[in-house]
Amino acid sequence: MLRGGARRDQRAYAGADRTGGDPLDAAQERRVRAVLALGGVPQADLPDGVQQVRLRLLERAASGREAPRDVSAWAAVVASNLAMDWHRAKRRQERLGERLASLREPAHPSGEETSVLSLAVARGLDELPDAQRQVLILRFFADLPVRGIAEELGVPEGTVKSRLHTAVRALRRRLHEDEVV
Repeated sequence: MLRGGARRDQRAYAGADRTGGDPLDAAQERRVRAVLALGGVPQADLPDGVQQVRLRLLERAASGREAPRDVSAWAAVVASNLAMDWHRAKRRQERLGERLASLREPAHPSGEETSVLSLAVARGLDELPDAQRQVLILRFFADLPVRGIAEELGVPEGTVKSRLHTAVRALRRRLHEDEVV
């Protein structure tokens, strides 16, 4: 037998699928935000996390799968998983920055200058949009030609060139702002 709250959750779940309404009520949204925040997701990323939970709930309803027995608990578990995914992605970015910094051959082996430049490049790469960072890494660190990058990514060569140009300009501007070069 379902508790009153669980029955209400299932009605909201079914109604959201038919009417396009919000599948999360205010209390559930607060709970999702709390789980994300306690999971270490920064305040600025909380709205995106809440939207991800909503999206997964709506996708579940649209696919015809049965409503979770307790939508609030289900949403909290999804939020917890999203927080773990956020940390994994952050660690991947940090490791990528470290690898890129270690790949750079110093022009002159001044330890402090090399470290400062490597860190600045890694930070600059982290700030680039994913598509720009991807082509920059493939071109300059993996040493792939523009044609090879275009084939690998399934985009026109002009798109690769445009992304490269924009990424190099943004990275150069960042390094000048930080007074590294």
